Amino acid sequence: MIMIVSDTHCYYDMVNRQINYAENVLGHEITSVIHLGDFGLFDSWLKDYFIKQKKTFLRPLYFIDGNHEDFMHLPNLVKKFSSYFTYLPRATVHEIEGYRFLALGGAAYMDSMITERGAVITDQQINQCLAIPANEVDLIISHDCPTGIGVPNTPGMEHFGSTGFPRSNELAIHFKPKKWFFGHHHKWHYHIDGETEYLGLSGVWKGFGLLDKDYKYTMVSNIIDFDEASMIEKLLMKLKIIRPGAAKKKDSI
Repeated sequence: MIMIVSDTHCYYDMVNRQINYAENVLGHEITSVIHLGDFGLFDSWLKDYFIKQKKTFLRPLYFIDGNHEDFMHLPNLVKKFSSYFTYLPRATVHEIEGYRFLALGGAAYMDSMITERGAVITDQQINQCLAIPANEVDLIISHDCPTGIGVPNTPGMEHFGSTGFPRSNELAIHFKPKKWFFGHHHKWHYHIDGETEYLGLSGVWKGFGLLDKDYKYTMVSNIIDFDEASMIEKLLMKLKIIRPGAAKKKDSI
């Protein structure tokens, strides 16, 4: 069974805690994990968790990029830490446990603070996706949501306009995927249009999805509390790099 999570924002251990909950409390056997972006691909955080603390993910983890990663050093980082997780580049197809996933990390442009250089989904990447034959894809995984499926904007961000990334409708028409999974907005969401179910995941601290055989999918809510934030964490939270929308009241600044 595949666990689907999103938006760890450098809190990698949240993944293992959700795996433990799925297996030891719910009784499901997790065989792999797919992460929908904002993984937290930053060298200092990766070194601390995987090298200094000598931790690993409990199950093989595959991830797409979000809009909060170190894009300047992404190729080197995914190579350096390839023994701990697998990066799925944009506009590529990967077979995982019998499903063929089209991977499309990144997001629509919002502003220079929220959308880091390298984060924006480009026309070239959309064209690369559309060049893939439709019968070679079962499911789509993206960080940002498609347009026009009713995902509400985050309060205070309404000025950015409607949610979703441009030309996503072309992908939906071309591939007609059975399911399309996305994160980014830190909201559970469900929408169905024609043959496709659109499934939005909240941040990993709020739960996960379970994808079983025959496209059976379940959303699971399981809240995990954060520890008290350090001063540097509070700064990064304010910049929405880590824990965006997840801090306790006592951690807010």
